[in-house]
Amino acid sequence: MNLRITGILTSIFYLIITGLNAYCRPFQANENTVQDNADSVAKVVVQKDIMDVLRQLKKKEKQSPAKVDTTVKTGKLLFSIIPAFGYTLSSGFIGSINVNSAFYSSNPKTTRISSITTNFIYTQYKQITVPLQANIWTKNNNYNILIDWRFFKYPQDTYGLGPNTEISNASKIDYSHLRLHQSVLKEIGTSFFIGIGYLFDRRWNIKEQDKNADVQEYGLPPTSVSAGPVATFLYDSRKNSINPEKGFYTSIQFRSNMKRLKSTSNWQSLIVDIRKYINLPAGSQNTLAFWNYNWLTVSGKPPYLDLPSTGWDPTNNLGRGYIQGRFRSLNLLYLESEYRFAITRNGLLGGVVFGNAQSVSDYPSNNFTKVAPGGGLGLRIKVNKKSRANAAIDYGFGAKGSRGLFVSLGEVF
Repeated sequence: MNLRITGILTSIFYLIITGLNAYCRPFQANENTVQDNADSVAKVVVQKDIMDVLRQLKKKEKQSPAKVDTTVKTGKLLFSIIPAFGYTLSSGFIGSINVNSAFYSSNPKTTRISSITTNFIYTQYKQITVPLQANIWTKNNNYNILIDWRFFKYPQDTYGLGPNTEISNASKIDYSHLRLHQSVLKEIGTSFFIGIGYLFDRRWNIKEQDKNADVQEYGLPPTSVSAGPVATFLYDSRKNSINPEKGFYTSIQFRSNMKRLKSTSNWQSLIVDIRKYINLPAGSQNTLAFWNYNWLTVSGKPPYLDLPSTGWDPTNNLGRGYIQGRFRSLNLLYLESEYRFAITRNGLLGGVVFGNAQSVSDYPSNNFTKVAPGGGLGLRIKVNKKSRANAAIDYGFGAKGSRGLFVSLGEVF
């Protein structure tokens, strides 16, 4: 496999990170306040979220800023719920109810924040998604429990394999999908974790309405199963994974699917997920973030719908600006950068600008020859100032007129 583009993207990523790390001093600001450096005497600005605004509008609470409680107690649920609407080319208009619960299992000073997220999504094209995702930290971060359970009823277009497919190649595929992914990681050193898990994906009632040549050549049976163990190595220095202000995250995940565990075929994959967050300028509410995601087929032949594809990472956020499933092949490389900035000093409103680049390998040669760029901007609305959960509204665009409006609860990465 030609790894020239892999080397270029990875080198650029690490050069940028190294330079910015040398430039920025450590972050000192409290997560719930911001310092006004324009004055010689620092002024504390109390943070607000959408619930504060609603309470003020209803005149049910007349509380001075000095009395606002921003402390977080062990075991207390920080609950956020938001209805959302959006539009993408792959789904048409989207309606969803997004729910997030955040909590500390023990002392917030020594334990990272845990979160449980679920929602119900229904789209104009009769797509249904019901996920339950959890990222739970036990006392003193000794264990990290990861759960990703989902049900999909998901008619969607596919465009074939490789980087040179066209919108005109679209072929409608309809199927149901049950995903049961779970892992347990143990801390082996400060911010270092290793763990094992079991991943199960079953798709059934798979039907292709039109006949795409790549799909026909690769194969698309009416049912497919991918099941087997997963080994994970993780480094995570982020304090808050819901909305990181600083820190470094690296996950290396090796998945082995086995016929002996009822998989359709034997195949293995490797996912390397690298993220860096830099508080810029230091002491502000602004963050410069980088995301490098490499999704590689190590051996074997995955079912067509398990192949690396745009927007089919665990958070369904890869490739903003492109239709979900727009590019698909045996290997995928991705790089994104985003700048998150405060619009209001009380943290209620923020904005983002982002740019990304993705490349899938040719099929069947498996060489990397082409990059698809994307970019866009977005608005952030603080839903819960204690967990720092935001409602995210992004408009993204890509090559050849690709575009879309994306609405979610939580940051993209």
